[in-house]
Amino acid sequence: MKVGYSVDDYQSRRNIINIVDHFDYVKVYNMYTVLYKLAILNLKIMKYSIMNITDINYKFNDLDLNKVDLLHFINTISYGKTPWITTFETIVPRFRNTLSCHHGKYCDYSSVKKDSKILKALETLCGNSCKKLIAISDCSLNIQKDFLSHFPEYLPEIESKLICLHPPQKARIKNYENKQLPLNGQIHFMFVGNDFFRKGGSEMLETFIELRKSNHNNLKLTIVSSLATDNYSTITTKAEVEKTKEIIIKNSNWIDFYSYLSNSKVIEIMKSAHVGLLPTYADTYGFSVLEFQASGCPVITTNVRALPEINNNETGWIIEIPKNCLGEAIYTNIEDRNEIGRVIKKELVNVISEIMENRDLILSKANKALKHIRDYHSPEEYSRKIGEIYHRALI
Repeated sequence: MKVGYSVDDYQSRRNIINIVDHFDYVKVYNMYTVLYKLAILNLKIMKYSIMNITDINYKFNDLDLNKVDLLHFINTISYGKTPWITTFETIVPRFRNTLSCHHGKYCDYSSVKKDSKILKALETLCGNSCKKLIAISDCSLNIQKDFLSHFPEYLPEIESKLICLHPPQKARIKNYENKQLPLNGQIHFMFVGNDFFRKGGSEMLETFIELRKSNHNNLKLTIVSSLATDNYSTITTKAEVEKTKEIIIKNSNWIDFYSYLSNSKVIEIMKSAHVGLLPTYADTYGFSVLEFQASGCPVITTNVRALPEINNNETGWIIEIPKNCLGEAIYTNIEDRNEIGRVIKKELVNVISEIMENRDLILSKANKALKHIRDYHSPEEYSRKIGEIYHRALI
């Protein structure tokens, strides 16, 4: 049996490609990919796009020419006749206007209720070719259901196809003790994420600088990030990026910085770190949290989106920031963003100070985090469940 996938990216490799034995996974070609490339080219030449790039990027139609038995996507919907499944991180259809509905203090669906593209997409989700819609978290499942509640004529059929299945994660070590990492010397913290500012990197860096000045000299920080700017949750500029680079260089005696590392190298460093960091404003899931936990690093995270499902104060540390009823942080204006930043910095000081005063917390939380990975993110169990979905889709 052949399973087609459309993109060979991190999420596809983690959630789809070669996940189930005895299925052949093949990359398939998509008519909309041509339109997407044309839109990007036009954007570069004309400085504007004649097509909505976000909407095109998550549509699929191969006119059934790929000749596979089943299609499995990430965030994408198919308009063809071949049976298909999609694993999604926020909502389907993943269009520009559907992605913003759940933002802000109060969710607003007024702009999407009569949108013809959305109605066509919902009809497609109701169709016989759509076999299963897999949310990667309960949070994503709730966002999808909340969205569908505004389209009652489509709700029953689409809801029957919805399930939640958390991504798989292999444990990288047996227990914290295997790391042979002493707790009585320098404590090594690590941050991983290209979107440095959206993920709370600026607040994290400021906090560590302040703590080092107040006699916490046994702190080491590793940052793996391209320092990409953020245009929606923190609204950062190139000037802020340059300032951040200057701060990192100035403190290079205790900060290790990498603009890029292979995943295998990141895992290697995680195994030598004590604590992971993701004090984020906005994340759909937090895959770095799974990698940290699997490497024996308890993680400091915020409470947004799926993070409370994969981290808690038993396995790590949670920073409570203002969020709406669907788990999205409230960052719609500068006052909101400033409040989030203030809370993140304040709580990071509290948590890091607690860690430095009671280092045995690292050991106990690390082993609980590893148990959580084995209990809830087993690759074998994930493969079994996806295999069942495939078989049922092909009946």
